[in-house]
Amino acid sequence: MKLPGYYSSGQFARLAGVSLKTIRFYDKKNILKPSYRNPSGARFYTEEDFVKLQQILLLKYLGLALEDIKELAIDTSDQHMLLNSLKLQKKLVKDRMEQLQLVEAAIDDTVTTMEQEKQVDWSHMLELIHLTGMEKSLKSQYRDAGNISARIRLHRDYSVNKQGWFPWLFEQCGFTEGMQVLELGCGNGALWTENRDKLPKNFHVVLSDISEGMIRDARRAISEHFKETAELMFSFETFDCHAIPYADASMDVVIANHLLFYCEDINAVCREVKRVLKLGGRFICSTYGSAHMKEITHLVQGFDSRIVLAAEDLYEIFGLENGASMLEKVFDEITLVRYEDEIRISEPEPLLEYILSCHGNQNQMLLDKYKEFKAYVTEKTRYGFKITKDAGVFIARKK
Repeated sequence: MKLPGYYSSGQFARLAGVSLKTIRFYDKKNILKPSYRNPSGARFYTEEDFVKLQQILLLKYLGLALEDIKELAIDTSDQHMLLNSLKLQKKLVKDRMEQLQLVEAAIDDTVTTMEQEKQVDWSHMLELIHLTGMEKSLKSQYRDAGNISARIRLHRDYSVNKQGWFPWLFEQCGFTEGMQVLELGCGNGALWTENRDKLPKNFHVVLSDISEGMIRDARRAISEHFKETAELMFSFETFDCHAIPYADASMDVVIANHLLFYCEDINAVCREVKRVLKLGGRFICSTYGSAHMKEITHLVQGFDSRIVLAAEDLYEIFGLENGASMLEKVFDEITLVRYEDEIRISEPEPLLEYILSCHGNQNQMLLDKYKEFKAYVTEKTRYGFKITKDAGVFIARKK
């Protein structure tokens, strides 16, 4: 019996250009389940399943393991989430192209050296060739970029305070003409792209991150928004903030936007920041309080009490409640400024995307029951859903 809008597994495989064995394998591995099974066990697929298969095949082509794909490709049936997924996939393709271009250049250099009968530095060659084995970093790059985008969209589009976090944070920095500024953990560079018309003259910013993928994202975003002035105003570095590679008293302002709670040794990072700050320089570090986004935790645990959105509460590591006492161990003068805001939302998709971006066990727990969870969130947001925002910034001065 033919079902309108459904394809048999054989039809689905032929239309997708893959083998029937592949379709059955993905079903067995719980990566791509059929949308319907008839009483005799025959599999049937829909147009939405083609979308998910596209994502699976591309991530597989880029080198990700099937277990990673299973975790990352939970749902792309909503147009909003599909669009975001395609943008992330494009970014991954660009990342791979850039790294393979480095390998191509390394091969060309080696060929030229050999043709000139000079000694080849094989250690350097091997180091670059290892860039082709990107599967370990691709998962984190894909996840990091997706997580940041999901968080920014929820806050940007549904927050009551229309000024927005990054314009507000920019105001707290007190930038003036001629400053040297270092941002630790710059992410995708949103602090600068959202304030591009406010930067003073003769102003230089070093954007740094421990992730090369994030630095690539930031460089692209800055180049797009600042055009010909990008190279004059910005530079980009990849390093661990526990060891900042700059001279003593070389920076006017150092920024750590929602970063310190990820650091292994906050005290060591603060000492490094103080070292590179000039006298009178300021350390701008933002964080959350204990009430931040608490309604989302209550929401998911109402569906399944086993879901944990974070392995640990970041505000307990460095938060609004305990941050001042930690900074006082290194800095002389500490001021806390709170950001007044909340989120009000009446549609499920951005909230679902945010939940899937968290660092807990939600993706594993929801893998087999995402449709039920989506229906649950849809019902909970039908008449509006309010989310508390409890964030702010510490301003520490070096006297």
